[in-house]
Amino acid sequence: MTARRPWLPRAPRSLRVRLLLFLLGTVLLSALLQGALAYRSALAEADVLFDYQMQQMALALRAGLPVNATGLAAEGRGEEGDPEFVVQVWSNEGLRIFESAFGTTLPQVAVLGFTKVHTHGQDYRVFSLQTRAQVIQVAQAMVVRQAMARTLAWRTMAPVALMVPLLVLAVWWVVGSSLAPVERVRRQLAQRRAPDLGPVMAEDLPDEVQPLVQELNLLFLRVQQAFVAQQNFVADAAHELRSPLAALKLQVQGLQRAADADTRHVAVARLSAGIDRAARLVEQLLELARHEASAAAGAPLHAVPLLEVVQWALADAAPAAQARQIDLGLGTADAASVPGQPEALRILLRNLLDNALKYTPPGGRVDVHLDAAPDAVTLAVEDSGPGIAPSERTRVLDRFYRVPDAPAAAGSGLGLAIVRSIAQQHGAALLLDASPQLGGLRVRLQFAPPSQPVPALPAAGAA
Repeated sequence: MTARRPWLPRAPRSLRVRLLLFLLGTVLLSALLQGALAYRSALAEADVLFDYQMQQMALALRAGLPVNATGLAAEGRGEEGDPEFVVQVWSNEGLRIFESAFGTTLPQVAVLGFTKVHTHGQDYRVFSLQTRAQVIQVAQAMVVRQAMARTLAWRTMAPVALMVPLLVLAVWWVVGSSLAPVERVRRQLAQRRAPDLGPVMAEDLPDEVQPLVQELNLLFLRVQQAFVAQQNFVADAAHELRSPLAALKLQVQGLQRAADADTRHVAVARLSAGIDRAARLVEQLLELARHEASAAAGAPLHAVPLLEVVQWALADAAPAAQARQIDLGLGTADAASVPGQPEALRILLRNLLDNALKYTPPGGRVDVHLDAAPDAVTLAVEDSGPGIAPSERTRVLDRFYRVPDAPAAAGSGLGLAIVRSIAQQHGAALLLDASPQLGGLRVRLQFAPPSQPVPALPAAGAA
């Protein structure tokens, strides 16, 4: 990042100030530029006008002047001063026979036509005309022309100078009225309380501001949905935690009332199982909250090799499958990568395997399939359990919903809700149906191929 140079002025933050400075600066610059152009145009017009007058004066003197023996006409002497025009007449022998003013002697060597000379500290425009008997010179000081040009330019610029204040007021009013809708939106937001997430009124807003307000309304809608979801989540979590905590309290009371070692052993076993269920419920609640927050924050996606995720999940679930004597295996195993988060996909598959192992009776079978096709990548988990009725397949994806007659150890009803949350985060379609081979439930996730390349996972230990 380049540091701002200390001698440069800081740009104003206010959009109103920026617009006013820019527009007023443009008006003033345009007025100055118009004044400069008017001065140049007036100076050019004055040059044409005075040049024509000088030519006419020189032509009027072609008839000649009376000349005495000394070469000067006494009646032709002018008064010393700074006349508008200076006229001098020279004989062909180089004698000055006439001058209209003392102290303004022009060069004797004349260049025919128009030229510019510097004499007596001033610049003169000189027109020289030669006849058969004399040379006539007519000169004019440039300051005279410049003064007239300034006068003409001022006359031209006077209406503009009168209009500049009106333009300034018009710019001030236009900027203020154009930003008034933005100020109205600011007042609406400033008057709101924290729970008020309703849409901002977008009527009569400029086309440049409407997209901003629309995106702001969409943000308010997403925040409101997240707020409602959080409220529902907290309410549901509090409701679901009440039952296991009450059960733990009863189990503790039963342990306290145990009269012998066998009764205490049974009470301790029940208390341990209740603690495990409560810990699993809290763990699933945290997982669900974490993944919903990660989805809202837009965590970056990487190219995740699904086959490695499947192998890790099968290795984690193998002890539980062996304890229940369930045949846990990998069917189709195509190598495929999808854009996602590896830890989230591992939790997704672990929840699917946990559900399958809990509902599959001992001696049953659970298979995992990974099929890679050009149009989609399908991950499926199927079991030989009782399955789920078609009318319940949509409801089991809701939080804390358990199918009727489900065993108490089956879970808290959060496993498939977590699966759905992670699937939505990865843009995968979640489908529940009957397993055509094992007869139980089959859960399929269809990942669309990435439309753009995604970065690969960083290597282990990379910075």
